[in-house]
Amino acid sequence: MHALPFNRELAAGTLDQARFQFYVTQDALYLEQYARILAMAGVRGPDGATLRLFADAALEGIAVEQALHSEYFSRFDLTAEPPEPAPDCLSYTSFLLATAYHEPWEVLMAALLPCFWIYWDVGVAIAREARPDNPYRAWIDTYADEAFAKVVQAVIAATDRAAAGASESLRERMMTAFIRSTQYEWLFWDGAYQRRRWPVTT
Repeated sequence: MHALPFNRELAAGTLDQARFQFYVTQDALYLEQYARILAMAGVRGPDGATLRLFADAALEGIAVEQALHSEYFSRFDLTAEPPEPAPDCLSYTSFLLATAYHEPWEVLMAALLPCFWIYWDVGVAIAREARPDNPYRAWIDTYADEAFAKVVQAVIAATDRAAAGASESLRERMMTAFIRSTQYEWLFWDGAYQRRRWPVTT
């Protein structure tokens, strides 16, 4: 993820504004679905602690990210109504929704984890090298923040506990879901860099 052009140029502060605008509008659409799926994970979880973890992530964590989006929407004078989901966004959220409805709770946990973990990892790495006047400083600070780190660590721990109590075959399904979501994270950033849209049909 660190080597993706989107992230390298974001870290350097040279990322083309049009590419970031494409990203932030798609991320706003993604988060609407992701918040719903987090709530589903909490409801399906085995105990009250899991419910609270994902309820807090869905309400408080998503609120922070939505505030970040609002800041950039205002700065770039973007419409409050984002366009339709691009192929990568729709594919990723469709995969997560299908996992939430059709797979065991443990598999859903594994599918949700990369979004937390990768953003934290990338945010911390970029924060080490980004200049204070980086135009994307608000994005960097959001994902490198210690409060976000604590949420990520709690989700990692919850997923580890789920894996510890799972059968070998279920752990394999968890790993498959984790890898697929990681691949979708790659595609999401690459799609933003390429500004990948649906093919035009005539």
